[in-house]
Amino acid sequence: MSNFRSEYLADIRQQFTKLRSAAERAIAQVGDEDFNKVIDPENNSIAITVKHISGNLQSRCTDFLTSDGEKPTRDRDGEFVLYPQDTRTQLLTEWARAWDLLARTVSALTPDDLQRTVYIRAEPHFVGQALNRHLSHLAYHVGQIVLLAKHWAGADWRTLTIARGQSRAFNQRGTATDFHSVGQ
Repeated sequence: MSNFRSEYLADIRQQFTKLRSAAERAIAQVGDEDFNKVIDPENNSIAITVKHISGNLQSRCTDFLTSDGEKPTRDRDGEFVLYPQDTRTQLLTEWARAWDLLARTVSALTPDDLQRTVYIRAEPHFVGQALNRHLSHLAYHVGQIVLLAKHWAGADWRTLTIARGQSRAFNQRGTATDFHSVGQ
């Protein structure tokens, strides 16, 4: 069982790394105007999504094993508002800090930690459940970032995975380790 838990931790680290990479490669393809642009008033910009993810990760990963993941100092509603100080540079600095905190937090976990209980908004979760919750939340928002970046980049978009129409060629030459080198 310990081997499974070790493999799970290694895999979850890799999945978080892939999500961060996909989002950052997508963000790099849009200028500042598109970084802040919304499709309509009911949707978020890439900037707001970056701000929200950063706030979420900072709250959830600070003292992950010993305090509730919803910190009393977190201003979740404020994560969905851009202020003058929320420049692209500032938001991406906070983004990097938050993802680095996630990486350190997950790297510090041991297989035995997966059976521990942590709390998010006073709701108990086994550590594995909390990590899965993080993964699904991040995948949801990274998907939004990629969709918006692809929309704003238009014909200049550089695919993040296997280019359209290239699956057969990839399957003939590629392996799982080649996946992220295709289409970049």
